[in-house]
Amino acid sequence: MIPIANPDLGESEIENVSDIIESGIIADGPQVRDFETAFAEYSGVEHAVATSNGTTALHTALEALELGTGDRVVTTPFSFIASSNAIRLAGAEPVFADIDAETFNLDPESVREIAETQDVDAILAVHLYGLPCDMDALCDIATEHDLALIEDCAQAHGATYNDQPVGSFGDVACFSFYPTKNMTTGEGGMLVTNDAGIAERAESFVNHGRPPEGGYKHVRVGHNFRMTSIAAAIGQVQLEKLPDFLIKRRENARRFNDGIDDDIVELPTIPGNRTHAYHQYTIRAENRDELLEHLQNRGVGVKVYYPKCIHQQPAYNSEMEQKDFHVAERAANEVVSLPVHPRLSDQDIETIINAVNDFGGRR
Repeated sequence: MIPIANPDLGESEIENVSDIIESGIIADGPQVRDFETAFAEYSGVEHAVATSNGTTALHTALEALELGTGDRVVTTPFSFIASSNAIRLAGAEPVFADIDAETFNLDPESVREIAETQDVDAILAVHLYGLPCDMDALCDIATEHDLALIEDCAQAHGATYNDQPVGSFGDVACFSFYPTKNMTTGEGGMLVTNDAGIAERAESFVNHGRPPEGGYKHVRVGHNFRMTSIAAAIGQVQLEKLPDFLIKRRENARRFNDGIDDDIVELPTIPGNRTHAYHQYTIRAENRDELLEHLQNRGVGVKVYYPKCIHQQPAYNSEMEQKDFHVAERAANEVVSLPVHPRLSDQDIETIINAVNDFGGRR
């Protein structure tokens, strides 16, 4: 079976981790600070705060923006549930807007309608599958209605909008380093921002509410959301490899675009002012479940991200006002992601292309 993800870890990561273990400073040590500095530079921002995972980065971002009880955050119903869970964990309320049918990201017109007719405080935009949202439109809405803007970049390392890195548009942005992501630390996350106040509050929140000087003074209620030095050691090497990973992902996606018959399935749409990071190469088909079974039988490890919208999940649907998010719900019934990771061989790519195209002949 060709796996949907296959993390590329090698001798450099092993050597870096070994150095950390030998040093004895395996928790939140200097390696974490070095990784934060490097990731901030890569993202084109002033500050970065490492966290234990992508979900804690999102939770921290909301806390650092001082969003909580009584606040309402507009976000997408078509994402991994962490996007909305973080809003709730901070004490705020998610308000769902529908998505754009072609990009799978928040539909700015749906967001604008909510901002103009409801009392909301922030927008949490998810760059789904590695494709940036329409940041011009979302930034305009945030400015016009005085809303905080949070970017969920968990799947979008290295993506750009108008040649500007994702994560550098909003008040704050968050990345995940889970093993399936475009770069990994095992588990880990990163918050990035150009706002020194947000960075200071985030640093405090992830470290039990301590002030910058540390010690046993606690200026706010916080969590232990710190990254370990071992994770940072892996992350430093992975960040150096990320440009090559992205080249390979984009080349694999190009070969899919050229080889897959778009009369059989709908291929990804990439607006001209955006570069896709291809965390996932996601196609759609009305007969998705048949396609899914066919591809699995041909040895292709496909996955559905995501088979249910968040508002349809048991944790949400009994409490949410029932509304029609028909574009998101249709996407949940039609999408399927193909392996696109850098470790695919030429034969793997041919197998995937032929398997998709053979589905057209089988039908």
